[in-house]
Amino acid sequence: MPGQSWTRRDFLRRTGALSALTMVGGGLGLSACSKVDLESEPNGGTLLDRLRERGSVRVGFANEGPYSYVNGDAEVTGEAVALARAIFGRLGVPELEPIPSEFGSLIAGLKVGLFDVIGAGMFILPERCAEVLFTNPDYRATAAFLVPKGNPLGIQTYEDVAANPDIRLGTLIGAVEATYATGAGVSEDAITPYQDALSGLDAVNTERVDAFSLTTASLKYTLSTTPNTDLEVTQPFVPEVDGVPQETGGAFAFLLDQQNMVTAFNEELAKLKESGELLDIVGPFGFTEEEMTDLTAEDLCQAPAA
Repeated sequence: MPGQSWTRRDFLRRTGALSALTMVGGGLGLSACSKVDLESEPNGGTLLDRLRERGSVRVGFANEGPYSYVNGDAEVTGEAVALARAIFGRLGVPELEPIPSEFGSLIAGLKVGLFDVIGAGMFILPERCAEVLFTNPDYRATAAFLVPKGNPLGIQTYEDVAANPDIRLGTLIGAVEATYATGAGVSEDAITPYQDALSGLDAVNTERVDAFSLTTASLKYTLSTTPNTDLEVTQPFVPEVDGVPQETGGAFAFLLDQQNMVTAFNEELAKLKESGELLDIVGPFGFTEEEMTDLTAEDLCQAPAA
């Protein structure tokens, strides 16, 4: 398993990036940076040409393992990082410039030009598809809960949480799990948002919440970094909202005018899938054949039929 991750603030302090970010009310402020004109490249964009000329790509990461995180050597690593290096390298862009951000501020950061692409294992959701242009997913996501060992409250699905009004649930700020929970009938008053997975783990460990919900891969990774806690990860499941399974996957995201860039990225991703190299790249971060998927962004950008 990858090594212990740093907090985002540790990384910002060590890299000097702290002064570039101003977090106000959960939003992202960027000094001396104007908004990107989404009409500036109406024919599909020239981003790839510009990245090749520059020789580097600025990638927005959230500090969430196993997707993208900072290890004990102050290096950005993870599933999305390794895949970004592989694909952009094949596209003639040899260097990655990691830009750390809160997960909930990634789309805002992309829109104001803080980075060229989001590489944080972000779920493809219809509402996000209206704001950014997703590549095809590189993994299929399932949900799970982090709970005390033995799972004393028997929590396996969001419906289990909804059925017991005394259960307190933690979720990640800006992530989709809160939507899944409320869609299954969980009261908003029963949900507490946390900045990152480690904060959620601590909340369960100190009994401030009864369970913390996130992707199975994230929870397994987070628990692996704190092995002495008396916690466990429940069995993976596909959430349902109004009886409709919420199949989804994680992908990279670009500005809406960058179809040419996304097409080139998808072509390289397809080659990695077909050859089996994708699993070789992401396997060291806990991903298995079960997480591999042939779903497309077009599939996942459509709202599930009721």
